[in-house]
Amino acid sequence: MNHVSGENKGKLVLYALSTCGWCRKTKRFLDSLGIEYYYVDVDLLQGQERKSALNEVRKWNPRRSFPTIVVNNQTCITGYNEDEILEAIEA
Repeated sequence: MNHVSGENKGKLVLYALSTCGWCRKTKRFLDSLGIEYYYVDVDLLQGQERKSALNEVRKWNPRRSFPTIVVNNQTCITGYNEDEILEAIEA
């Protein structure tokens, strides 16, 4: 899990793929907000670590699509959606 420093707006975890354009766009958007978040490029993981990450994604997003963002272990946002991200971090 990688950490990006910034303003704490709750716990944001981004599950992404290193080859996904929408995932890169989501990272850039979070960076532009200047908020703290964690991310993992699931496709770069190996073995049990990869399996665990995919199980976590499946728990929140049964379709296992990327990007998947989990906010405060309560809200899941799938795909790139600036409005949903802003709403979740301001709640």
